[in-house]
Amino acid sequence: MSSEALWLFKQLNLHLEQEGRFQPREKGLSLIECTAENENTLCPRLRNVKVEDLWSLTNFFGFATETFVLAANILDRFLALMKVKPKHLSCIGVCCFQLAARVVEEECNIPSAHEIIRISQCKCTVSDLKRMEKIISEKLHFEFQATTALTFLHLYHAIVLCHTSDRKEVLNLDKLEAQLKACNCRLVFSKAKPSVLALCLLTLEVQTLKSVEMFEILLRVQKHSKISDSDLLYWRELVSKCLADYSSPECCKPDHKKLVWIVSRRTAQNLQNSYYSVPELPTIPEGGCFNESESEDSCEDMSSGEESLSSSPPSDLEGTFFFDLKPKAKWQTLNSES
Repeated sequence: MSSEALWLFKQLNLHLEQEGRFQPREKGLSLIECTAENENTLCPRLRNVKVEDLWSLTNFFGFATETFVLAANILDRFLALMKVKPKHLSCIGVCCFQLAARVVEEECNIPSAHEIIRISQCKCTVSDLKRMEKIISEKLHFEFQATTALTFLHLYHAIVLCHTSDRKEVLNLDKLEAQLKACNCRLVFSKAKPSVLALCLLTLEVQTLKSVEMFEILLRVQKHSKISDSDLLYWRELVSKCLADYSSPECCKPDHKKLVWIVSRRTAQNLQNSYYSVPELPTIPEGGCFNESESEDSCEDMSSGEESLSSSPPSDLEGTFFFDLKPKAKWQTLNSES
């Protein structure tokens, strides 16, 4: 095995050990999943729309895929710990985006809080963001540089290329990243282990390439990562369906260019006026939060009696931007005995 391959597998082992630390609590995600839509509780649709908004912000500012994936991870980890009111979601989403950008992007490229507020139209103030950032940071113990499915996607991709003799068959990493972003916009995939989700995307793509050599490499990767055939089959079916849904004509898809927001002078003036007229959010209480004597499966409550908190959630049409993805056919279960 080459020195490059040894280093890649060393990194893989390191992240396999750490992935559980940065995965949202399954109990908290399940509570969101089974929540019906109403004005006072966070349901899966609102979470998904907010992640789509994070994708739109990432495109608008020309940030890396890692920024979006990390922002979604921070958001899900926080939502799985706290009982969040929908009216707080806009402020929380912008905070998660800002925290992820600080980890990934160059400091000189990160926009000011004022600019992010204006572009996202989250209807909160800089002081609101600071208070929300403090809450999120403390609840997540300031652990933002997380191991995500994108981490494994890059590692698996590099391992395959390192062991592939036929360089004509090259996996398209940009396409794989776009597919992962589509999966991140579905709450259900936050319950999948990042290593499993990444392997699902790669196996589906290798299927389209019909590469026996890459297939055998992924079998070894699957075995090394201790991913069972049953887990891989279960999540691969869900991923395949998700990608087929997002490849349908009904789904809006942007091009690969950085988004540019062009508005008229009148609209810009209205946006500016509305921004400066937004009242400051009242202090978000942490009363009723998780008690040490309560069950560990409980979620903390971030609810408030105040009705003047952040804006109402965006509509279904906002931020639903996806790349053009071809539907994937079902693949036979990987046989670890091969």
